[in-house]
Amino acid sequence: MSKEPLGPAVRHGDDQWLDIIKWVAFGLIQAEEFGITSQNIGSFADSKDPNIRRFLGADGGLGTMLGLSDDFMTRVVRLVGNYGEMFERHLQPLHLARGVNTLWTQGGLLYSPPFR
Repeated sequence: MSKEPLGPAVRHGDDQWLDIIKWVAFGLIQAEEFGITSQNIGSFADSKDPNIRRFLGADGGLGTMLGLSDDFMTRVVRLVGNYGEMFERHLQPLHLARGVNTLWTQGGLLYSPPFR
């Protein structure tokens, strides 16, 4: 593996798919920041926090704007977990440290724009 930054790529001109991929990646990071995991996501269903409600698709309509169901991130996190869960599952066995792939709140570079 090399040291250059890597990220998702899509076919040129497929803007809708790019938007979906981008917001799913942001959502995996945001779920970790909120403390939402594949195991505890159900406990957030009745949250009064407007940020969490938008993230889960109860308010805001981001999914609709992307051509998805508004609960798309609920479904993603339930199936694959948040960013930290995925890192632990796939990269921890390779003995890779999180390093800069840690949340900004923990000294890393990962953050997500607001789900609006």
